Amino acid sequence: MRLLLMSDTHLPKRAKELPAPLLAELPRADVVFHAGDWVDTATLDLLERLSRRLVAVYGNNDGPPLRARLPEVAYAELGGLRFAVVHETGPAQGRETRCAARFPETDVLVFGHSHIPWDTTAPTGLRLLNPGSPTDRRRQPRCSYLTCEVADGRLSDVELHLLPPR
Repeated sequence: MRLLLMSDTHLPKRAKELPAPLLAELPRADVVFHAGDWVDTATLDLLERLSRRLVAVYGNNDGPPLRARLPEVAYAELGGLRFAVVHETGPAQGRETRCAARFPETDVLVFGHSHIPWDTTAPTGLRLLNPGSPTDRRRQPRCSYLTCEVADGRLSDVELHLLPPR
């Protein structure tokens, strides 16, 4: 099962549309994750239309229309792994311990907010993944998103995709 992870799209403020390489990944993905800060409902509508399955949450920049359609935390069981998605996890310092305590029944936590790609594993085994942002690189050299594979209770082929400059 192929997963596509994104967060912090901030459309149309940070970009007018999702980057073409990211859109090209949608048909290949069995499940698409979005960890919040959409800003517009049009992007949610687009991903709902083009994704086989969408697992998504709202972020701190998402107003009432998005909050009415999305949860603060979303859960999914895929390929024998338990996933959770949330926008904010707090400061980087202590993140693994804090998230392991907050999500004890989770194997993989997808999060956003910082626009900084992140891939670590807590001492409990919780894998934490932040895909960065495909539209707002902030202090990163490039915009980004993640893909990975899930099969037989294992996460594999986690790949950070760096997008070309706009």
